[in-house]
Amino acid sequence: MNAAFSMLFALKKILSALLLPPVSSIVLALFGLWLARYHRRTGNTLVVLSLLSVLVLSWPPVSDALVRSLERYPAVTPRQLPEAKVQAIVVLGGGADTVAPEYGVDVLSRGARERVRYAAYLQQQTGLPILATGGSTGGTRAEALVMKDVVEREFKGRVRWTEVESLDTRNNAEKSAVLLKASGIERIALVTHGWHMVRAAKDFEHAGLQVLPAPMGFKGGPSRKLYRVLPRASALSDSSLALHEWLGIVAQRASLDR
Repeated sequence: MNAAFSMLFALKKILSALLLPPVSSIVLALFGLWLARYHRRTGNTLVVLSLLSVLVLSWPPVSDALVRSLERYPAVTPRQLPEAKVQAIVVLGGGADTVAPEYGVDVLSRGARERVRYAAYLQQQTGLPILATGGSTGGTRAEALVMKDVVEREFKGRVRWTEVESLDTRNNAEKSAVLLKASGIERIALVTHGWHMVRAAKDFEHAGLQVLPAPMGFKGGPSRKLYRVLPRASALSDSSLALHEWLGIVAQRASLDR
């Protein structure tokens, strides 16, 4: 893997962490505390705003709305794939955890496992080949290889291609397109979470593939139970995820408009 690209990937991760909550809120609060020594009212206002931002983004109705704002593509049925003349299923990695001590090998994150499960289901219903894409972001093996193991051992499917070098969605698309076009494949069903599909589909189309979005993992409907609307850490995580995706969409549009 190119060392410069790996460094750029790490830099992007650091910058996005600094720009997004909760780190951005903490940094703003610390700056407010420092500023209050010289401009008390302004500094205290920044501290209050930073705390309020964490509280608001930790509220499930807000986090749900942010995630749903990204879910623009509807779910598909397996019969839509042959109707669209799809030739292969591409499943994007969602993060492979480092070596799990209980297994002694790398395992998929929950998000990646959900994607793999749906890709295997579509294959069972259609017989289409699967391409798994994802490089190593800290584990001992590329994520695509871990995905292949899960598909074949646990879901009794079959992965024909593994793209093992990419570290981000754009790279997923570019390197996967090379493998697929070499096999004469131009029409794909793309499997990833609904909140990730807007950016992912655009990247794969830009790489020269015809894409049928096959999103999964949709956010459920609003809950009326009181404990489901109280602020909580998982809602803050969802808000940060959605804001990260919106940041990626803005960056993608800027790069494509050049």
